[in-house]
Amino acid sequence: MDREARVFAESHFRGLEGCLPRRVGPQLDRVDFIEKPDSFSYADFFKGYLLPNLPCVFSSAFTEGWGSRRLWVTPSGKPNFDYLLQNYGDVVVPVANCGVREYNSNPKEHMPLRDYISYWKEYIQGNYSSSRGCLYLKDWHLCRDSSAEGVFTLPIYFSSDWLNEYWDALDVDDYRFIYMGPTGTCWSVNICGRKKWFFFPPGQEEALRDCHGSLPYDVTSPTLLDSRLHPMRDHCSPPLEVTQEAGEMVFVPSGWHHQVHNLEDTISINHNWVNGCNLANMWHFLQQELCAVQQEIIDWRDSMPDWHHHCQVSPSSRTGPCLRALCSLDSMQDQQNLPRAVSEQQLTGCSFLAQVIMKSCSGINFEEFYHFLKVVAERRLLLLAKGMGPGKVEGGKGTRLGPEQAAFDIGRIAEVLESVVAHPDFQRVDTSAFSPRPEELLQQLEEAVAATTSL
Repeated sequence: MDREARVFAESHFRGLEGCLPRRVGPQLDRVDFIEKPDSFSYADFFKGYLLPNLPCVFSSAFTEGWGSRRLWVTPSGKPNFDYLLQNYGDVVVPVANCGVREYNSNPKEHMPLRDYISYWKEYIQGNYSSSRGCLYLKDWHLCRDSSAEGVFTLPIYFSSDWLNEYWDALDVDDYRFIYMGPTGTCWSVNICGRKKWFFFPPGQEEALRDCHGSLPYDVTSPTLLDSRLHPMRDHCSPPLEVTQEAGEMVFVPSGWHHQVHNLEDTISINHNWVNGCNLANMWHFLQQELCAVQQEIIDWRDSMPDWHHHCQVSPSSRTGPCLRALCSLDSMQDQQNLPRAVSEQQLTGCSFLAQVIMKSCSGINFEEFYHFLKVVAERRLLLLAKGMGPGKVEGGKGTRLGPEQAAFDIGRIAEVLESVVAHPDFQRVDTSAFSPRPEELLQQLEEAVAATTSL
């Protein structure tokens, strides 16, 4: 990030005055196609798409040097099964059954890649049909589980990737995925094959909900035409449709409801990510999630045996933040609207239990969110203290951050952390063992913001 982009971004967020960007997205008639890498800078992407939260498609020229495009694909453009078997055949991968629904998802099993490729070959030979259904390799953490050197190069446009930076720092997990599967089955790159995308701008998904408040499993299903099941469907504009060709890269903005169909046998590389531009959206989602859980469990306070004991239970395993839309949230009451008869002790217990449940559902609670902010904040503060220049590597694998990006990130973290520290449910979290304490970290960030105004 250069200084001009940073000033532009800070002016953008000052104009929001601490509010989220408008919930209802812009009405677009197409998704922009970015053709030439040489004439498209990080600042162009940041100001034109990341900051305004708009989708775009990058041409195959942006990925032509990737090893996966050269080695994983045959000269005819099909998956190179022989190469994949030779190099990854014994790796155990997650596979989803697209023909079976569990709520709004598909059940998964794990198998060696060689077994999945054997199934895939049989599926193709059977005219894209199998008694086992349509199986789709999904969420394979190749970068975490195997050597992915040379498979792909992180595009500079997505180098501010806090989610994977956080996990790289902990050396536990990541949010970099490989998808493979036959026809019929956020940034995402097609290594081979073609995909059809359907995009709904933020807010449009509300009109897709059925009479029970649930989002549709398939946005192309004829059942959406039934006004009794989907009474708001007429208020939803047609989706933006994008056909992604081999080698092309799709940027999926925060909050855009989308659905993807494979048009051919396809392999893709995908990253889930978060950064300073959508951090406030993530915090807003977590607050909504906690309110939803609190409303579900508040009625149990008088009937649950050992209520206070259960309320103090802490989760035994630590997981991290996930940007996926894990569940649909209805409008929930604020904490101030809870019955007045609830004592402070009961409310505190309810808060802790709610956060345990929230973490099991969403993969994160307020305590974990603070640690996520702390890891990224401390790395940005260190970067500024070292006076590192643009182009140096710092943070996650392949992350290229300079002082202007660090200063922008610190400002965004400070604004969100101020809201976190003031939140009544976070104030009930025992932070006595945190180092630094949240208030101390906030002070450090605010001092850094003041010092970097003249950077």
